[in-house]
Amino acid sequence: MHKKAVSLFLTIFFGAACAAPAIDDWFRDAVFYEVFVRSFNDSNGDGVGDLNGLTARLDYLNDGDPATGADLGVTALWLMPISPSPSYHGYDVTDYYDVNKDYGTMADFKRLVAEAHRRGMRVIIDLVLNHSSSRHPRFLAAADDTSPKRDWYVWKKSLPSGWRQPWSSGSSPEYVWHALRAGEYFYGLFYNGMPDLNYGNPAVQDEMITVAKHWLDAGADGFRLDAIRYLFESGPGKGQADTPETHAYLARFYQALKQHKPDCYLVGEIWTDLDTIASYLGSPRELDSAFNFDMAGAVVGGVKDLNSGFINATQEVTLETYPKDAADATFLTNHDMDRIASLYGPDFDKLKLAASVLLTLPGTPYIYYGEEIGMPGTKPDENIRKPMLWTDGEHAGFSTAKPWNAPARVRPGINVKAEAADPDSLLSHYRRLIRLRNDHVALRRGGYQAVRLENKNIYAFLRRHEQQTLLVLHNFSPETASGLQIPAEYKLKLLRDITGNLACQALPPLAAAQTRIFEVVPVDLP
Repeated sequence: MHKKAVSLFLTIFFGAACAAPAIDDWFRDAVFYEVFVRSFNDSNGDGVGDLNGLTARLDYLNDGDPATGADLGVTALWLMPISPSPSYHGYDVTDYYDVNKDYGTMADFKRLVAEAHRRGMRVIIDLVLNHSSSRHPRFLAAADDTSPKRDWYVWKKSLPSGWRQPWSSGSSPEYVWHALRAGEYFYGLFYNGMPDLNYGNPAVQDEMITVAKHWLDAGADGFRLDAIRYLFESGPGKGQADTPETHAYLARFYQALKQHKPDCYLVGEIWTDLDTIASYLGSPRELDSAFNFDMAGAVVGGVKDLNSGFINATQEVTLETYPKDAADATFLTNHDMDRIASLYGPDFDKLKLAASVLLTLPGTPYIYYGEEIGMPGTKPDENIRKPMLWTDGEHAGFSTAKPWNAPARVRPGINVKAEAADPDSLLSHYRRLIRLRNDHVALRRGGYQAVRLENKNIYAFLRRHEQQTLLVLHNFSPETASGLQIPAEYKLKLLRDITGNLACQALPPLAAAQTRIFEVVPVDLP
């Protein structure tokens, strides 16, 4: 794994002025792979994926040897929730300090992390800060209005008016305030099985920092922070998301964890507009990065419509909106979205083009498990979280028993075994792209500058870094593009085509949906 430690000394004004902890920004060089453990690989034949099953498949993700080409090449993992929970998805936690018994034990988690680290991969886990399960022992105790745990959750004696789920204009107070019994309502933003924790209680604030430190001590390299816009609620409407209290707490949370483990990484789910996301990435620092939902929509939609203009515009707005040193987190789809293979038909030329754009743009890219082989899936959520397709055999090679959820129905050849043997497959395309990104600092850390070509079907941009400058060309046309030239105004000279590792004198024809990457130098340099 590529590593570069950069110390950033920021003066923050939050209470008293103090220096922020030094930041190890290894995540800027990473390619992440999002894993739903329940659906990745079953090691014990019970039909449910588990941590040991994931450990057994680590060589598929990264075998630890940069000289080989048989692995995917990802350098970091994001595990969806692995703590005990009554649901299949795990976002309603009953014990923040342990591992779901369906997935194994804490010893299994530590072994997974050790094996990942041995191969050069970091491991982050989902941390659900906003709410617990309604079956959490503290909530069960809090149901008694005389309990000392009562203040761990948010209660009202009558149904308040004016409240709704912030993302749903048609919702009503009953969607967020849930009756426990007559005269007792608790706040649960998502549904009644997920009561919100009361962050107005200092004990809750301290407890969740302790929980995070517990997992860092167990080996985790950081966290994907779920639904963090909603930690504090001060009233209906604007008081339900992005409150000053939420920002203040996250700044405290961030500093506490960085002091505990300076190289831990925090990426936030803030599913909203770029201006709001940017407010979590400034000073005082609250996160290392946040998922860019606007960019995901732009890339997926732009490739589907063969129109790169919206992608470039969104990238430029992101750079203008975010603080200068902010780290972006980019992706195509995740566990809450229809899979891109279903959105595209699947059209494998477009799937390859979308992957190419994702892995050549700025930011830390995230790949949703199965995305690299073209797994399909549309809502409801269970259908976009189906078992990984390892083979075309019984149970898709996921388990020796009937899986917890039936594998997706696909056309022949959409599985790891078949695609690994096909140099023209989507999986092989991902492997080549990730290796290029890992091998070229400009793709990982370079700046972004759009290049305007005469052929408007070509999405062209520069990735500039002090060590290297690359020209990236994506053909957004269903036809081959010939006669391409770099406009003289850019004053660039081609050195080589790193996509084919060839020296070059001129831009070659670009096939439909093809990507080519060239090393360039300014013409006025010797």
